Amino acid sequence: MTEAEIRSIQVGTPETYGTHDAEDPMDRPWETAFYKQPVEGEVFLGETNLHGDQQADLRHHGGPEKAVCVYPVEHYSYWDEELGLELGPAAFGENFTIEGLTEREACIGDLFEVGDAAVQVTQPRSPCWKLARRWRVPDLAIQFEQTGYTGWYLRVIETGRVAPGQQMKLVERPRPDWSVSRATKVRYRMPEDRKLARELANIEPLGESWTATLADRAETGTQPESTPRVYGPNLP
Repeated sequence: MTEAEIRSIQVGTPETYGTHDAEDPMDRPWETAFYKQPVEGEVFLGETNLHGDQQADLRHHGGPEKAVCVYPVEHYSYWDEELGLELGPAAFGENFTIEGLTEREACIGDLFEVGDAAVQVTQPRSPCWKLARRWRVPDLAIQFEQTGYTGWYLRVIETGRVAPGQQMKLVERPRPDWSVSRATKVRYRMPEDRKLARELANIEPLGESWTATLADRAETGTQPESTPRVYGPNLP
């Protein structure tokens, strides 16, 4: 069965950054919990988040279906080269930085045991303008979508204590045909495929926001405007 190691665990709380009336939109005030810090030892994983972790925008982040954000360390070398940076843990605001499992292997509905807890893959991450603001790369959210290096979210099936160095052990894979990578491709790179949109929307473990968006596309053939999400207030 597939396993992944938790290389590090990060939590953070909302803070405000930026300067009022800055000429560059990237320098204007914004609130985010993106700048997460590694924890040492065990931390309690509750139904909606890790102890000590919060979100600035609860309309789009956090909650039961996005309790934990996961990102594979395997992608770090790509982004180091692409962005010309030396990235460390939580470079992309994730809670779990893992090794041994990427979007190509992880599937919607996968159930894992980790520490005392049990978690389930709900949906790929939908990168937003705050990711771009953090690294001052205006189209970074678009790059995440196009590469498929998005990471993904977990819901908590059983609460419990987790710690860096533990293994995420796969115990159930109900939909091996729907990897996180495939789901991302259908949503962002196949906007005219209504049949696959319907098939993906009908997967029960899929997060509610993804289900609603894909079901609407299957019904109407329309794709939501992404500019507010991926560029937001970063544009002049």
